[in-house]
This record gives sequence, structure tokens and C-alpha cells, in this order.
Amino acid sequence: MRIVVAPDKFKGTLTALEVSEAMVRGARAVHPEAAFSIRPMADGGEGTVTALLAARGGRVTTHIVTDPLGSKVHADMGAMEDGTACIEMAAASGLQLVSAGERDPLAARSDGTGELIEAALATGARRIIVGVGGSATVDGGTGAARALGWRFLDASGNDLPPGGGALVDLARIDGSNARRLGVELIGARDVDSPLLGPRGAARRFARQKGADPAAVDRLEQGLANLARCIREELDLDLASTPGAGAGGGMGAGLIAFFGAELRSGFELIAHEAELERALEGAELVLTGEGRLDDQSLGGKVPVGVARIAQDKKTKVLAIVGDLALDRAEWRRAGFQFAIGVEQSGGAEVAARDPAEAVERATEGLLRHRLDTRAGRRVRVRRKPRILF
Repeated sequence: MRIVVAPDKFKGTLTALEVSEAMVRGARAVHPEAAFSIRPMADGGEGTVTALLAARGGRVTTHIVTDPLGSKVHADMGAMEDGTACIEMAAASGLQLVSAGERDPLAARSDGTGELIEAALATGARRIIVGVGGSATVDGGTGAARALGWRFLDASGNDLPPGGGALVDLARIDGSNARRLGVELIGARDVDSPLLGPRGAARRFARQKGADPAAVDRLEQGLANLARCIREELDLDLASTPGAGAGGGMGAGLIAFFGAELRSGFELIAHEAELERALEGAELVLTGEGRLDDQSLGGKVPVGVARIAQDKKTKVLAIVGDLALDRAEWRRAGFQFAIGVEQSGGAEVAARDPAEAVERATEGLLRHRLDTRAGRRVRVRRKPRILF
């Protein structure tokens, strides 16, 4: 029996590799004879560099860049032997870098992401992958662009202050002194959201970055103004482009100011990790993330794994921190079974040792699967509390 283990991280709790190792321990308790293929995954957010280096090899370099509030932070970059550099927006401009009491998406800037791109160019990178996810910002990538020479001006010709809140005053974009990359740049997006509208960067995601309703409205207006200027001055219509709203609009900024191609972060990493090949002949695939919800359906790791596994006729089991989809929803998404860790380990175990909770949940789900296949009735609760 061969089992593929391909989870995302449990955000803020376990890395994708730590989740993988816990799943393997739980699965071995039920299937000691099994052979395991481990493929830690990511979707463009935190863990993207680690997942790509696990798949392709390479080394990590660390750089001092500007964080979302204008201070300095150490951010890692992956350097691969083929000349590809991989960076994460989350490492330089991420929500994880800002305490809950300091979150201010009106002022938060993405300059550090641009500084990482500049650092990649300085190392001689021939291709740059930017993980677009986990951001604290809603500035449409203007901070990153500013770091490489773009200017964003008001009606009087003055430079706008950093942050998405200032974009309502944007009158002109000046790229006359902007650095031209001369390399391939790929934006690995974690969601397929457009720039504007109810599913866009402001209305869908700004609240979790600290925006109140008034701030959400201002950010939406600013991004709409940015989209108008990009359309009029750069001849690019990005308002409805899938993925343009990822990373607080960084998806749109990468296209407009860096000539990037946007790709699904999961699909890119799955390709680099040869996930399809790993699934050939496998009986089961175990996947998961911190929270399986409606956002997961827009391009997150577990649903992507399920989609590929279905094509290979491989059964998919999801072990997640919080199961926020009902049975009909996760079945439609392609999972044979799905479980939240509380259903097996309980909140106390999850808080004390999340890896043990994942291990117990994996073991419990696989035993449940065996019991179900044998025709024995097993009761499983469907509504766990949020744990991660």
C-alpha cells in the first residue's frame, strides 16, 4: 500500500513538513506496512519557499527589508541551482509580522516585497517566483513597485504616502525611472479573487487585516482608482483579472509594474514537486490545512490535491484544524472523508501538542475508514470548534 502525504501548513501552528510527519505517524499506526511519499505543499502564502526548496533543492539566503509598518525585518529567500529565486510576500509584507493591535491596512506597505525582488536580481536570478499570499497590505503592490523606482503621484505631482488608503488621491503613475527586470517573474497566487468587488482585495480580505467598514470602503475606492490609472496609462485592464486581488492587490501590481504572469500557487508547487507522478498507483492521499472553508474552494491546497487525485482515481482524506464545510460541501470538493482535529484529539490536546492532535486525527480517520469499509457503524461528530 502506498500513501501520498501532501498537506499545507496549519497557519501559525505547524509547518507543512511538521503536519506531514504527524500524518505519517498516525497513518503508520493503522497501516504499518504502507510506503509513504511526502510532498509538503503551499499555495503562495507562508511556506512557499520551504515547499519549493523541498521539491527542487537549493539554499536559503536572508535579507533585511522593510516590513508593512516601515520598520526593518529579516526575510528569507530561496535560491535554486537553476537560477530561480523564490520569495514570499508573507516574509516581507505579511500579516504575521504585525501584532493584532497594530494592524492598519490603510497605511501598511508592500515595499519589502519589492526589496526582496531587487535582492533576487542582485544575486543574478534568471527567474523569480513571488508567493502572493498572507499579506498585511491592501496597496495594490504599489509599495513593491516603489522599491524599484515607480512613482505614484497626486494631482499636484507629489508622491503619495505609503499604503492603500492613499490611493484615493492617485492621479498619475510615473515609470520613467523604474527598473526593468529583464527576467521572468511569476506571481504564485493563493486565491483567484479579482482586484475589485465583493470577492476582491478590499471587500473580501481587508477585515481580517484590521480594516473597519469605513476603511474597507476607502481601500476599495483606492484600488478602483489604481485600476483606472493602470488602464489609462499602462493600457491594462486588471479589475476583473483572476488573482489580481491576491495579496491585497499584489497580483495586479505584479502584472502592471513587473510584467509578471500569475499562476495558481498550488498548481505551480504541485508541478515542481511532481505531485501527479507521486500519485500514480497510490491508494490514498492525505492532505489538510488549518481551516477548510469556502476560501479553500478558491485555490487552496487541499482542494487542489483532491482535484488531481480524482483524475488519478486516488481516494483523498482531509485532516484539518477547523472543518468549516458541511459534509455535502467537502464531498463535492472531492474528499472521501474529512475531519477536524478536535473530533479525535480534543481541544486540550490540540492546544498542548498540535502535532499529536494531527497524529490522533489521522489515525482515527483511517480507522473510521476501515470500519466503514467493513460495514461497521461509527459515529463521528461533524462540527468541531476552531483550533488553528
